[in-house]
Amino acid sequence: MSSLSVKTRREDVGKPLVIKPKAMSRHRLTASQHFPVYKKTSKCTGKHNRNSLDRMPPEIILKILLYLDAGSLFCISFVNKLFHDLSNSNALWYQFYTRELIKKKQGCQKVQATHGRHSVEVVQEKPKGYWRNAFFKEITGLNTNKWSKKLQRINPYSGLPCHTEEVLRSLCVSWQITVTDGRGRRSTFEQSHVSFSSTAGFVFWGAVNWPPFNHITSVEVHGVALVPLDCPAAYRPGWKSVMAKVKVQGECSELFVSDKVIKMVYVGQGITFGLWKDQLQIAFVIVNLHNHLLVQRSLHSSISSHREARVRALFDDVDSEFGLHGYTAYIELHNTARVLMSDRFSQLFCRRDHISGGFLPLKLIGENNRCPSAHLLSDVSLPWKTEALHGFIKDCCMISLTVWDEAKQPFWCVSAPVVITKVNQDTVSYGFDGASFSILYQDSEGRVEMRLKQMEYKEQYFVVNLVIYISVAKVNKHFGRDY
Repeated sequence: MSSLSVKTRREDVGKPLVIKPKAMSRHRLTASQHFPVYKKTSKCTGKHNRNSLDRMPPEIILKILLYLDAGSLFCISFVNKLFHDLSNSNALWYQFYTRELIKKKQGCQKVQATHGRHSVEVVQEKPKGYWRNAFFKEITGLNTNKWSKKLQRINPYSGLPCHTEEVLRSLCVSWQITVTDGRGRRSTFEQSHVSFSSTAGFVFWGAVNWPPFNHITSVEVHGVALVPLDCPAAYRPGWKSVMAKVKVQGECSELFVSDKVIKMVYVGQGITFGLWKDQLQIAFVIVNLHNHLLVQRSLHSSISSHREARVRALFDDVDSEFGLHGYTAYIELHNTARVLMSDRFSQLFCRRDHISGGFLPLKLIGENNRCPSAHLLSDVSLPWKTEALHGFIKDCCMISLTVWDEAKQPFWCVSAPVVITKVNQDTVSYGFDGASFSILYQDSEGRVEMRLKQMEYKEQYFVVNLVIYISVAKVNKHFGRDY
């Protein structure tokens, strides 16, 4: 039995002790209404003494949960099934949602209108977790009306949004990479750092415990947006979007060697592995992400209104060569630090009789249409860095290409590493003296062929030929044609 301690005054000594209950407010429930009365008996088990919350009515526990912050309320849902059900109450999370609206100073009238529209019955009728997800999106900033306006400002030269980096950093978007080995074991790694250019983002993963490269069978890249809750990072909720998924099988498309230390293997969809040259151990990974719809693709699973499906062009039954003309292209050669060359080309076309090999050629630069501004310094290199070493991959850079159709809609977007290789036999002089080099990029939707001449006395490369080949199947699908 626990003892009762009561303070008394000196003059009250010897008088009978009378304990008067405090007056209860008419709005306050009595003790018997709050908690059930349990009489102590000799049969009372230790289980009841250890966990008295199990004996409380759900209404009382909900009252207690109202005093928790959002992070604690979310974490308590992992305790057991009872707390999982109670902590997902729409009534609780609706309170957090309305408080967030007030906190962001969106106006008392809007908050009052929200309360008026959503009565208690309407709040409870929503699916379980509805108001919790609405609150998470509100504090994360995933309200598309807020950041979509920033993305509407387009760079007139590159044709891409100007504030992609600003929006991604304000939303605290990060990226994860998941590799799967032959036994089906999956390993997920957080990004080391990320950098941006005007056309693409570059995500890096450094020194982690990578599995051997020859054991990897597939690679996935995910965009991640975590909710800023005050809870352990392992339990923090968020959204994950699949941005790239590549099977690592057979021969890889490109292999670069630098300083007898690193060799780079490109596996597709902008994913490049940096390997120690004499081993099969991974030193780092670089992923290129083109800026077209980068915010939407990184948050795809959290924005129900976004659909990444490509919009087909309106069918034109008057123009017999619809889909063969009116293209615009912007091409940029760069590394992670600076732009090496950039140019924009418009009014690109292809005649029907020029289609061959399943590709539609668009000539940007040739002998009859030179471009004096299309040149780059001969010191082309791609920097790399690990925790212990750093270096440069010579004759390697990145290409970012955006092709628009006649309606100014992005039609083909590419961002990937490329290598400058020397051409041994070149029968065309193009009016330039010096060694000939080429840059080639190719995927399932098209390829880019670039021919360069190195001017040793000027230490520059001049682009003397540049052709984009677009898959005819891609053109037919987009324009509804049968070329």
